[in-house]
Amino acid sequence: MSTPTKDIQTTVDDGLAKVPLGKRLVGANTFWIALVLLALIIVFTVLAPGNFATLFNLQTTLIETSVLLVISVGMTFVIITAGIDLSVGSVLIFAGMVAGKTMEALSPGGNATTAGWGVIIVGMVAGVLGGTIWGLINGWLIAVAKIPPLIVTLGTLGAALGAALLLNNGSDVRSVPTVLTKTLGYGTSFGGVPNLVLVAVVITLIGAWLLHTTKFGRYTFAIGSSAEAARRSGIGVTGHLLKVYLLTGFLAGVAGFMSLAYYSSTTVSAHATDNLNAIAATVLGGTSLFGGIGSMLGTVIGVFIPAVLTKGFNIIHVQDFWQRIAVGAVLIAAVWFDQQRRRRRNSR
Repeated sequence: MSTPTKDIQTTVDDGLAKVPLGKRLVGANTFWIALVLLALIIVFTVLAPGNFATLFNLQTTLIETSVLLVISVGMTFVIITAGIDLSVGSVLIFAGMVAGKTMEALSPGGNATTAGWGVIIVGMVAGVLGGTIWGLINGWLIAVAKIPPLIVTLGTLGAALGAALLLNNGSDVRSVPTVLTKTLGYGTSFGGVPNLVLVAVVITLIGAWLLHTTKFGRYTFAIGSSAEAARRSGIGVTGHLLKVYLLTGFLAGVAGFMSLAYYSSTTVSAHATDNLNAIAATVLGGTSLFGGIGSMLGTVIGVFIPAVLTKGFNIIHVQDFWQRIAVGAVLIAAVWFDQQRRRRRNSR
């Protein structure tokens, strides 16, 4: 006997099968977002041919976006459920701080620079666990206590950041194992591909598989489209939302450890706007703030649009405040486009 969710999925698949591939491609958000990214690359390549389109610039852009991409994977799941998580940047900092303090505590004299892989693994587990706990707190307050996600994550944004600063009296942890920085932070493999990028790619691929091919992903879309309809279809909405926010906290913990490896420090000030950047990247990638729509490929493209804008503006010497205006304008345009598309769909 078929379940309601399987029947819905079958109906959707049958409907898509009747639409020509070319029309589906042109009608997809990801197609147009990819065109925007391609246009930006072409423009900056023409304006600065000897500086923008280089292997070094590509490598640095990939490394700089790796940490943001990991937290954006989690943000994609959250926003598809019609939720929001403003705390991911603070949770990232907290996880990095826990990892750094753990490695210091296990090192002679509190200096972790010469620590080996045993200490590093314990620090990594502690940091990721710290991020996961914040995800669990967010999930419980949102899914079980029924407090709006905006309020919950705004509160945990401040709480997680305050807890992180308390761990080291308001200072950054700067004692990071050298072997960690050389291996994960700046190390390369497979023909010069940075290890940090490989980690981000693997996590993104797992996220794409989870979102687009599993029951977990189908439930995520169903809840974002209509939580009440999903509940009536037999989906455990409360438990699923708890898992989604738990996943987001876990990925913020992973990103915190990656950042620690790259910067050789917790760099609290460098992550002040990571939460907004992750939301912007996800929305730019076509994930709807109203829930029920999104793709992991779109998020990947969305992460690179502001990165390419920033890199290109720096190369052609455009002042920093113009960069912020450009990214903000693109984000507003993406949300406006999403609203117009939903209105057209609802009017049919």
